[in-house]
Amino acid sequence: MSELHKFLFKGLPVRGQLVRLTDSWKELQSRREPDAHYPPEVRQLLGEMAAAAVLMQSNIKFNGALVLQIFGDGPVKLAVVEVQQDLSYRATAKVVGEVPPGAGLPAMLNVHGQGRCAITLDPKDKLPGQQPYQGVVPLSDEKGAPLQSLSAVIEHYMLQSEQLSTRLVLAASDETAAGLLIQHLPVQGEGNLAGATHAEEDPELADAFNRIGILAASAKREELLDLDAETVLRRLFWQEPLERFEPLRPRFACTCSRGRVGAMLQGLGREEVDSVLEERGEVEIACDFCGAHYRFDAVDVGELFTAGHQQQPGSGTLQ
Repeated sequence: MSELHKFLFKGLPVRGQLVRLTDSWKELQSRREPDAHYPPEVRQLLGEMAAAAVLMQSNIKFNGALVLQIFGDGPVKLAVVEVQQDLSYRATAKVVGEVPPGAGLPAMLNVHGQGRCAITLDPKDKLPGQQPYQGVVPLSDEKGAPLQSLSAVIEHYMLQSEQLSTRLVLAASDETAAGLLIQHLPVQGEGNLAGATHAEEDPELADAFNRIGILAASAKREELLDLDAETVLRRLFWQEPLERFEPLRPRFACTCSRGRVGAMLQGLGREEVDSVLEERGEVEIACDFCGAHYRFDAVDVGELFTAGHQQQPGSGTLQ
């Protein structure tokens, strides 16, 4: 079963989290049509993104969705993971062209240096005129050198955009997506992605974070993927006093619905929807996240555009 474990290092301004997505990750992959499976390199990237996004969402106090997006100029045009407050998540990617065997992040998304990573916090109950908070960083360091891994990109993001020293180790296979996050505690409580700041630097405390970060970085891919959380934490931090909390249960879930698809069609306009009806006899929309199919015939479309028909709440956009 998928689990997320939170822990603190007693007496130190350092927190940690370990996530292992197992059943939920396999369910997410099973929703794709057999002829639409992603290449293994893309599956690994999406698995690492899912683990990272769940870790980040669980680290903040926020009533809404966290959306992690990577977009660029390689064969992978877009990869998206959305995590709700209850740690339900979904993911999808848009691949155009061939992904080279064994391709890493630069070859998939940053071929000409145009790749970007965006983290968006989308409030569940927006106030009038309120916009989601979004931070965007390039998939390159300050000198323009391509970052080689998703872990490096997110560490760079947290340091540049949120002033949080972070160590992140990610791994993914078709069976498991896992991640280990170690972070300096912000000054006030849990903080959030939009305004957390460094704890006051103290040589002894800074050394503690560096020491724990080195221990975390020593985690092997096979350990994160094959061993249970108890064993991983014991192997890495057996000399450190940990305060553990009850594990949380991430799960796969999609927020698409017939009402949201109907709202999207209303947004397209009657003329465009009627042209699809005339050509195909019905309008069929498939959700890229979960594979659900929504069909609207002429009667359904007529009801959508009947005067006084109320548009369903929520986003009508399916990535």
